[in-house]
Amino acid sequence: MRLRRGSLPSAVRDELTLERGERVLAAAPTRGGSHVAATTTALHLPTASGGFTRIPWERVDHATWKDGWLNVEETSAGAEHHIRLTDPGSVPETVRERVTATIAVSHQAVLPGGGKVRIAGRRPATGGGIRWTFVFEAGLDPADPGLRAQAEQVLEELRRQTGL
Repeated sequence: MRLRRGSLPSAVRDELTLERGERVLAAAPTRGGSHVAATTTALHLPTASGGFTRIPWERVDHATWKDGWLNVEETSAGAEHHIRLTDPGSVPETVRERVTATIAVSHQAVLPGGGKVRIAGRRPATGGGIRWTFVFEAGLDPADPGLRAQAEQVLEELRRQTGL
């Protein structure tokens, strides 16, 4: 069955936890028999237990589409999701557009003690203040308090420069 843009089977729609005013923009069936739904405020991915994980757009660090797989990585060293779509429709383009729309600033910096960090300021699709995340280069421990303090200093300078 081919879905219209933003359309979901009613049984799948009933399983989604949609916030007030949240609308489905694109949906695609998965190889496992479920669906992925991209809404105005979040990406809904099927879980192994049969429900859905709701990831607000500002929590998607990056997403890629390759060889039939939608790969999503959450911010702040969050979970990674790999979902096989059988008919992607407009889901990949919608995911890209929605994630990009949340980015207020993205800045890569060399830390005073060595190593690099990417600092991203994201605006939630629902409005509100900017949420900042740090993505440290491989080999750096994001839990290291000294490293985090250095990143916080870089963030403060970035906030002064951008007015955010």
